[in-house]
Amino acid sequence: MRNFAILLAATALSAIATPALAAPGDPIVLGEDVKLDVQAATRLRYEAVDQANFPSDAEALTFRMRMGAELDIDGFKALVEAEGTAGLSNRYNDTLGFNGVEPYPTVADPENVELNRAQLSYVRNGTGITLGRQRINLGNQRFVGSVGWRQNEQTFDAVRGQLKSGIFLADATYATSQRTIFGVDSTSEHFDGNLVLLNAGIDTANLDATAFAYVLDYDSRAAFASQTYGVTATYSRTLGPGATVAITLTLASQSDTGINPSDYRADYLSGEASGTLAGFTLSAGYEELGSDGGRAAFQTPLATLHAFQGWADLFLTTPANGVRDYQVSLKKGFTLPGLGPVTAQVAFHEFDSDFGRIGYGSEWDASLAFRLGPVNLMAKFADYNADRFGVDTQKVWLQAEWGF
Repeated sequence: MRNFAILLAATALSAIATPALAAPGDPIVLGEDVKLDVQAATRLRYEAVDQANFPSDAEALTFRMRMGAELDIDGFKALVEAEGTAGLSNRYNDTLGFNGVEPYPTVADPENVELNRAQLSYVRNGTGITLGRQRINLGNQRFVGSVGWRQNEQTFDAVRGQLKSGIFLADATYATSQRTIFGVDSTSEHFDGNLVLLNAGIDTANLDATAFAYVLDYDSRAAFASQTYGVTATYSRTLGPGATVAITLTLASQSDTGINPSDYRADYLSGEASGTLAGFTLSAGYEELGSDGGRAAFQTPLATLHAFQGWADLFLTTPANGVRDYQVSLKKGFTLPGLGPVTAQVAFHEFDSDFGRIGYGSEWDASLAFRLGPVNLMAKFADYNADRFGVDTQKVWLQAEWGF
């Protein structure tokens, strides 16, 4: 907590001092072609979890802060960013076992102070290189992402090159370490190895298509050492004022590599169709993380997993029998006096296994997000009804974010 208090004090001083030099969020001009951008992001969140196999509900009130500065010298940038999370209420299992509240369900937001990012970069018009500890989000983050939903962000110690030439895009990363969301006190704080992440494709007005290869040769995370090859494409079209349609298809194949003791091959398939009219967006989709005869299943250990297969997070690790997710959602954007843009969403998932014809259960999700002045506010709810997998689980979130 002492280190977190230091980070909090530094952020407060920065917030006070910055307006004298520039408006919050505006870079400070230090000289010709030299700028300093002071950055801060805060998040206060309440998360409650009611899980049928625990005697007590979890109630986590956590406060997350990121504080950093980026020096820009004619396009060459150096960024350093610290991150801290404080537990204001510890009635939850932080997954580490240090807070003595294991009778509660898990909320994966442990108290933590760490170096989140430290990178050097030169990127112009989509082409350049980034070296150091960095955030990496590829596509919709189904395979590689920063896990931005959790209070502690996932980053990578890596070198990343990006190329944009007309409609052609390429992205190549070699990482030696995955820095997880579990914090510096956890034995799972990082996983080292040789991680190769490759994307190449085209981006036009109506079509975005990408081929990808992800080779995860871990030093110790044997069950997730894998090689994945696939392709994803999205076709979108505007039909008229406020009316659009889009179709996304993804196919991939995964097999073991390196120290993984399993000899398996599993496939991935997803398809989604969506349409927007008069502010309403209706989406229907199917996602399959396949199984090799119930021995091993398709895994995505670098993904932003909360965004997929329901917000209750029952399938963060794919069961050996795989997962089939049938889903539909409805989203509406509108404006309320005094609040500005408001987004409401509701979704339904039906889950089955890929192998063995096992009914996993179903889930309802709902959210409401809006902005009040400089603060982004959100309420979310997830209700998983178990069948032959997991247990009944309900989660509620109330969240406020502010930053510059």
